[in-house]
Amino acid sequence: MGKTGVKLLIAILTVLIIVAAVLLAIKVINTKQGEDDSNGIISLGVDKGKTKNEESKIEVYNGIERPIAVMIDNHKGAWPQVGLNDAYIVYEIIVEGGETRLMPVFKGKDLEKIGPVRSARHYFIDYALENDAIYVHFGSSPQALSDIATYKVNNINGIAESENNFWRVKDKKAPHNVVTNTKKIFEMANSKKYRTTSNISSLLNYKDKEVNLDEGIIANEVQIPYSESNNVAYKYNEETKKYERYQKGTKQSDWTTKEVISTKNIIITFAENYTLKDVENKGRQGLKNIGDKKGYYITNGKAIEIVCSKSSRTERTVYKDLQGNKINVNDGNTFIQICPIDANVVIK
Repeated sequence: MGKTGVKLLIAILTVLIIVAAVLLAIKVINTKQGEDDSNGIISLGVDKGKTKNEESKIEVYNGIERPIAVMIDNHKGAWPQVGLNDAYIVYEIIVEGGETRLMPVFKGKDLEKIGPVRSARHYFIDYALENDAIYVHFGSSPQALSDIATYKVNNINGIAESENNFWRVKDKKAPHNVVTNTKKIFEMANSKKYRTTSNISSLLNYKDKEVNLDEGIIANEVQIPYSESNNVAYKYNEETKKYERYQKGTKQSDWTTKEVISTKNIIITFAENYTLKDVENKGRQGLKNIGDKKGYYITNGKAIEIVCSKSSRTERTVYKDLQGNKINVNDGNTFIQICPIDANVVIK
């Protein structure tokens, strides 16, 4: 073989060695990525469009669609409501006249009807913010209107929108008959150039394995009096392992599906409310929700005492047991009952 042939052979061998090395490197990288994926390391960020909860198979909270929080009328004339069972969290807080208002928070849901939608109250804004949610309402108290501007809240006020986006239905009487849907909400959000995606982790520390409060007290029935005329109750269904909701002695159901309103988890927070002094003199309420508040976490027929801590209106509430550990919460929907500090709550 001549010098030219030797040089050609060396060149070919060199190329083959380089190709083999490249292929080996690719295989190692792919194997490493597979290992990282199985440990939930690489895929926790935005690259794959998943949240930390989705990586651990949490069903109630996943995906990158931004949450939406909707003010829902809870006057008897508004019953039944629609959409509550589809929310990952529903907040219930007292308003004027001893009544309450609800604020379900939705993520990744395509709902044809939500409502009846009602006006904003300023302390609900705190809980929309801690969920990174677009705040949806129909009208507003003066305090809420001021706080929406102060905190630059991404909000949608139905009164300022067209009847194509918020409409009144005929089977309920005004003012308890305004509805909207998720498609319209995101169309309005896009038109206002609001961010419609979110990678924020869940407020609650969900677990994909069943959480049982073995050291807790029996909690087959829960009664939460918001006022003399307004009592909320939950009864545990051992077959479904969920709590069925009652209000003012009436079992609650969904307006469209007729299904019983139920929840996997209940969190109770005791917080002082007080009557505001404003020019309208309508008895609207304020809420002292900052600091450490006593409460309960209830699931699977048991309850434990907890501490609910919120350091400011824009910071997230942290729920801890009496040993200072952040509580683990069952994968499922949660009703957060922020009730008067002197409410005579009964758990039995």
